[in-house]
Amino acid sequence: MVTVTFRLDDALHRRLSRRAHGADLSLSAFIRSVLSRAADPDRTYIYSSKDEILAVAIQTFAILVSAVGERSPQALEKGQGYARQLLDERGLLAEEGRS
Repeated sequence: MVTVTFRLDDALHRRLSRRAHGADLSLSAFIRSVLSRAADPDRTYIYSSKDEILAVAIQTFAILVSAVGERSPQALEKGQGYARQLLDERGLLAEEGRS
């Protein structure tokens, strides 16, 4: 196996590490998998992990809370805050949306 050394900025390293953790892979195994898939011209999507499934579940939860929010704005606010916190903890929230 060939060893390749390259530099990453800290923010990219953190994001890749979160994604690797979410896929239950070491960072090295995750990057190998992403590069292998990216090099395959027949692939249309590079990588899927539990993070995408979790993001859908969190978004579904937020929509449910929104519907409840029509009856109780306090419940809506609480649910959105909780969803934002979960997304942030998993590295699924854009930098500008972080608290």
